[in-house]
Amino acid sequence: MSAKHASETPAGKTKKFGKGERQIPHHSQKAKKYYPAEDEVKAKKVRKTIHPAKPRATLQPGTILILLAGRFRGKRVILLKHLPQGILLVTGPFKVNGVPLRRVNARYVIATSAKVDLKGIDSKTVEKVGKEGYFAREKKEETKGEEAFFKQGEKPEKKPVASARASDQKAVDKALLSNIKSEPHLLEYLRSSFSLRKGDRPHEMKW
Repeated sequence: MSAKHASETPAGKTKKFGKGERQIPHHSQKAKKYYPAEDEVKAKKVRKTIHPAKPRATLQPGTILILLAGRFRGKRVILLKHLPQGILLVTGPFKVNGVPLRRVNARYVIATSAKVDLKGIDSKTVEKVGKEGYFAREKKEETKGEEAFFKQGEKPEKKPVASARASDQKAVDKALLSNIKSEPHLLEYLRSSFSLRKGDRPHEMKW
Protein backbone atom coordinates (compact mmCIF):
# COMPACT_ATOMS: atom_id res chain seq x y z
CA MET A 1 0.00 0.00 0.00
CA SER A 2 1.39 3.43 -0.90
CA ALA A 3 1.94 6.21 1.71
CA LYS A 4 -0.61 8.45 -0.05
CA HIS A 5 -3.34 5.79 0.04
CA ALA A 6 -2.57 5.00 3.71
CA SER A 7 -2.96 8.66 4.69
CA GLU A 8 -6.35 8.92 2.92
CA THR A 9 -7.94 5.96 4.78
CA PRO A 10 -9.35 6.99 8.17
CA ALA A 11 -7.63 5.45 11.18
CA GLY A 12 -9.51 3.24 13.65
CA LYS A 13 -9.51 3.27 17.41
CA THR A 14 -7.59 1.08 19.80
CA LYS A 15 -9.46 -0.04 22.92
CA LYS A 16 -7.97 -1.84 25.90
CA PHE A 17 -9.80 -4.80 27.43
CA GLY A 18 -7.97 -5.87 30.55
CA LYS A 19 -4.48 -6.88 29.51
CA GLY A 20 -5.30 -7.08 25.81
CA GLU A 21 -6.01 -4.54 23.09
CA ARG A 22 -8.55 -4.53 20.28
CA GLN A 23 -8.40 -2.55 17.09
CA ILE A 24 -11.82 -1.12 16.14
CA PRO A 25 -12.03 -0.01 12.49
CA HIS A 26 -13.44 3.31 11.39
CA HIS A 27 -17.20 3.35 10.63
CA SER A 28 -16.44 3.81 6.91
CA GLN A 29 -14.48 0.55 6.89
CA LYS A 30 -17.13 -1.56 8.63
CA ALA A 31 -19.16 -4.19 6.76
CA LYS A 32 -22.46 -3.11 5.26
CA LYS A 33 -25.63 -3.86 7.23
CA TYR A 34 -27.76 -4.16 4.11
CA TYR A 35 -26.99 -6.17 0.98
CA PRO A 36 -28.60 -6.06 -2.49
CA ALA A 37 -31.59 -8.37 -2.96
CA GLU A 38 -30.10 -9.88 -6.14
CA ASP A 39 -26.62 -11.31 -6.39
CA GLU A 40 -24.18 -9.35 -8.47
CA VAL A 41 -23.05 -11.26 -11.54
CA LYS A 42 -19.33 -11.90 -11.58
CA ALA A 43 -17.40 -13.33 -14.49
CA LYS A 44 -16.17 -16.84 -13.77
CA LYS A 45 -12.53 -17.62 -14.25
CA VAL A 46 -11.91 -20.57 -16.55
CA ARG A 47 -9.14 -22.59 -14.96
CA LYS A 48 -9.28 -25.50 -17.36
CA THR A 49 -6.79 -25.48 -20.20
CA ILE A 50 -7.99 -26.62 -23.61
CA HIS A 51 -5.82 -29.49 -24.79
CA PRO A 52 -5.72 -30.59 -28.42
CA ALA A 53 -7.78 -33.73 -29.06
CA LYS A 54 -5.75 -36.92 -29.50
CA PRO A 55 -7.28 -39.15 -32.19
CA ARG A 56 -7.51 -42.89 -31.60
CA ALA A 57 -4.85 -45.02 -33.24
CA THR A 58 -7.53 -46.81 -35.29
CA LEU A 59 -8.82 -43.55 -36.82
CA GLN A 60 -6.43 -43.21 -39.73
CA PRO A 61 -7.32 -41.44 -43.02
CA GLY A 62 -8.84 -43.99 -45.40
CA THR A 63 -10.39 -46.12 -42.65
CA ILE A 64 -14.02 -47.19 -43.14
CA LEU A 65 -16.12 -46.06 -40.17
CA ILE A 66 -19.60 -46.98 -38.97
CA LEU A 67 -21.71 -44.02 -37.82
CA LEU A 68 -23.51 -44.59 -34.52
CA ALA A 69 -25.59 -41.41 -34.29
CA GLY A 70 -27.22 -38.74 -36.41
CA ARG A 71 -29.19 -38.80 -39.61
CA PHE A 72 -26.94 -41.41 -41.26
CA ARG A 73 -26.52 -43.78 -38.30
CA GLY A 74 -25.64 -47.30 -39.39
CA LYS A 75 -24.01 -46.09 -42.62
CA ARG A 76 -20.43 -46.90 -43.54
CA VAL A 77 -18.27 -43.92 -44.48
CA ILE A 78 -14.64 -43.18 -45.36
CA LEU A 79 -12.48 -41.03 -43.09
CA LEU A 80 -10.75 -38.24 -45.01
CA LYS A 81 -9.17 -35.98 -42.41
CA HIS A 82 -8.90 -35.13 -38.71
CA LEU A 83 -10.30 -31.71 -37.76
CA PRO A 84 -9.70 -29.83 -34.47
CA GLN A 85 -11.55 -30.76 -31.24
CA GLY A 86 -12.02 -34.45 -32.09
CA ILE A 87 -14.09 -33.94 -35.25
CA LEU A 88 -13.68 -36.09 -38.36
CA LEU A 89 -14.31 -35.22 -41.99
CA VAL A 90 -15.99 -38.14 -43.78
CA THR A 91 -17.74 -38.98 -47.03
CA GLY A 92 -19.94 -41.88 -48.22
CA PRO A 93 -19.13 -41.45 -51.09
CA PHE A 94 -22.45 -39.80 -51.96
CA LYS A 95 -23.04 -41.91 -55.09
CA VAL A 96 -22.53 -45.13 -53.15
CA ASN A 97 -24.66 -44.70 -50.01
CA GLY A 98 -25.99 -41.13 -50.07
CA VAL A 99 -23.71 -39.76 -47.32
CA PRO A 100 -22.26 -36.38 -48.38
CA LEU A 101 -19.16 -34.63 -47.13
CA ARG A 102 -19.85 -33.98 -43.47
CA ARG A 103 -18.28 -33.62 -40.03
CA VAL A 104 -18.87 -36.23 -37.32
CA ASN A 105 -17.79 -36.57 -33.70
CA ALA A 106 -15.05 -39.16 -33.18
CA ARG A 107 -16.90 -40.54 -30.14
CA TYR A 108 -19.84 -41.73 -32.22
CA VAL A 109 -18.03 -43.89 -34.77
CA ILE A 110 -16.69 -47.45 -34.88
CA ALA A 111 -13.44 -47.88 -36.79
CA THR A 112 -13.32 -51.05 -38.89
CA SER A 113 -10.25 -52.92 -40.13
CA ALA A 114 -11.20 -52.17 -43.76
CA LYS A 115 -9.42 -49.31 -45.53
CA VAL A 116 -9.74 -47.44 -48.82
CA ASP A 117 -6.72 -46.10 -50.68
CA LEU A 118 -6.85 -42.28 -50.83
CA LYS A 119 -4.40 -42.13 -53.72
CA GLY A 120 -5.33 -39.50 -56.32
CA ILE A 121 -7.78 -37.64 -54.06
CA ASP A 122 -8.00 -33.86 -54.53
CA SER A 123 -6.11 -32.65 -51.43
CA LYS A 124 -6.87 -28.97 -52.13
CA THR A 125 -10.61 -29.62 -52.03
CA VAL A 126 -10.25 -31.63 -48.80
CA GLU A 127 -8.35 -28.72 -47.22
CA LYS A 128 -11.04 -26.30 -48.41
CA VAL A 129 -13.87 -28.42 -46.98
CA GLY A 130 -12.03 -28.85 -43.67
CA LYS A 131 -11.77 -25.10 -43.02
CA GLU A 132 -13.99 -23.34 -40.47
CA GLY A 133 -17.08 -21.74 -41.92
CA TYR A 134 -17.52 -24.20 -44.80
CA PHE A 135 -20.47 -25.90 -43.11
CA ALA A 136 -21.84 -22.69 -41.57
CA ARG A 137 -25.57 -22.13 -42.10
CA GLU A 138 -26.81 -19.08 -43.91
CA LYS A 139 -28.83 -16.68 -41.79
CA LYS A 140 -32.46 -16.34 -42.83
CA GLU A 141 -34.49 -13.17 -42.69
CA GLU A 142 -37.33 -13.66 -40.22
CA THR A 143 -40.75 -12.90 -41.69
CA LYS A 144 -43.19 -11.17 -39.37
CA GLY A 145 -46.85 -10.30 -39.50
CA GLU A 146 -49.52 -11.94 -41.67
CA GLU A 147 -47.04 -13.68 -43.98
CA ALA A 148 -45.38 -15.51 -41.06
CA PHE A 149 -48.79 -16.43 -39.58
CA PHE A 150 -50.08 -18.09 -42.76
CA LYS A 151 -46.78 -19.97 -43.36
CA GLN A 152 -46.97 -21.81 -40.01
CA GLY A 153 -48.93 -24.79 -41.36
CA GLU A 154 -46.97 -25.09 -44.61
CA LYS A 155 -44.23 -27.65 -45.17
CA PRO A 156 -40.72 -26.16 -45.14
CA GLU A 157 -39.19 -25.77 -48.57
CA LYS A 158 -36.27 -28.03 -49.47
CA LYS A 159 -32.95 -26.22 -49.48
CA PRO A 160 -31.26 -26.35 -52.86
CA VAL A 161 -27.73 -27.75 -52.72
CA ALA A 162 -25.12 -25.10 -53.45
CA SER A 163 -23.31 -25.64 -56.74
CA ALA A 164 -19.94 -25.13 -55.03
CA ARG A 165 -20.65 -27.94 -52.55
CA ALA A 166 -21.85 -30.28 -55.29
CA SER A 167 -18.66 -29.68 -57.30
CA ASP A 168 -16.51 -30.27 -54.20
CA GLN A 169 -18.35 -33.53 -53.55
CA LYS A 170 -17.72 -34.74 -57.11
CA ALA A 171 -14.05 -33.74 -56.95
CA VAL A 172 -13.46 -35.73 -53.74
CA ASP A 173 -15.53 -38.78 -54.74
CA LYS A 174 -14.06 -39.13 -58.24
CA ALA A 175 -10.76 -40.69 -57.11
CA LEU A 176 -12.42 -42.61 -54.28
CA LEU A 177 -14.91 -44.34 -56.59
CA SER A 178 -12.16 -45.62 -58.89
CA ASN A 179 -10.20 -46.95 -55.89
CA ILE A 180 -13.31 -48.59 -54.40
CA LYS A 181 -14.24 -50.34 -57.66
CA SER A 182 -10.75 -51.82 -57.92
CA GLU A 183 -11.29 -53.75 -54.65
CA PRO A 184 -13.68 -56.75 -54.82
CA HIS A 185 -16.91 -56.55 -52.72
CA LEU A 186 -15.91 -53.14 -51.29
CA LEU A 187 -18.67 -51.29 -53.13
CA GLU A 188 -21.35 -53.64 -51.74
CA TYR A 189 -19.79 -53.35 -48.27
CA LEU A 190 -20.10 -49.55 -48.28
CA ARG A 191 -23.67 -49.70 -49.61
CA SER A 192 -24.85 -52.00 -46.81
CA SER A 193 -25.98 -50.56 -43.47
CA PHE A 194 -24.87 -51.86 -40.09
CA SER A 195 -27.46 -52.99 -37.53
CA LEU A 196 -27.59 -55.30 -34.53
CA ARG A 197 -30.08 -58.16 -34.29
CA LYS A 198 -31.30 -60.26 -31.41
CA GLY A 199 -28.49 -62.44 -30.09
CA ASP A 200 -25.67 -60.31 -31.60
CA ARG A 201 -22.74 -59.63 -29.27
CA PRO A 202 -20.94 -56.45 -30.39
CA HIS A 203 -18.14 -56.88 -27.81
CA GLU A 204 -17.19 -60.18 -29.48
CA MET A 205 -17.35 -58.88 -33.06
CA LYS A 206 -14.24 -58.26 -35.09
CA TRP A 207 -14.49 -54.91 -36.76
